[in-house]
Amino acid sequence: MSGPTLTKNDKTHDCSLTLVRGIMVDTFRSPAISALVAGLCLGILSEPDTVFKSFYEPLFRGLLSILMLIMGMEAWARFAGLRKVAHAYILYGITAPIIHGLMGFGVGLLAHQLTGFSEGGVILLAVMAASSSDNSSPPTMRTALPEANSSAVIGTSTGWGTPVSILSIPLFMALAELMMG
Repeated sequence: MSGPTLTKNDKTHDCSLTLVRGIMVDTFRSPAISALVAGLCLGILSEPDTVFKSFYEPLFRGLLSILMLIMGMEAWARFAGLRKVAHAYILYGITAPIIHGLMGFGVGLLAHQLTGFSEGGVILLAVMAASSSDNSSPPTMRTALPEANSSAVIGTSTGWGTPVSILSIPLFMALAELMMG
């Protein structure tokens, strides 16, 4: 007597589950995700105000300054390599922060209309969306794709994206004034 036969749908389902399981295992083995999960657990199990005041607040400015200094030096060192890679990266670095900021502004405006989200909150959401890739993409790409040419990511996000994000703040403020009165 033979066992149950698997249909094509059963085999596809098993393959999909294996693929999803593999992605989840790789994701949770990532140092960044592990740190995020550990931080969430600490926040749930401890008093966040105590942890923030005693540990995070004193170190934040110094560590952020070091991160920005290192990223700036690396971006400058690789800025010439950006020209060799492609001009499309420069175009993306200039346009993406504005597009992402406008998307964030749209979500904030919708939240304003539905829940009374403040004008300052809408502007802050737009600025956060505009600068979302500036700090996270270089280390993420370096970890996820170490063989990739990092000059494109670092040069684009830090060399072009950060200044455009900062210079777009008056745009979002004027847009909020125009749309929200």
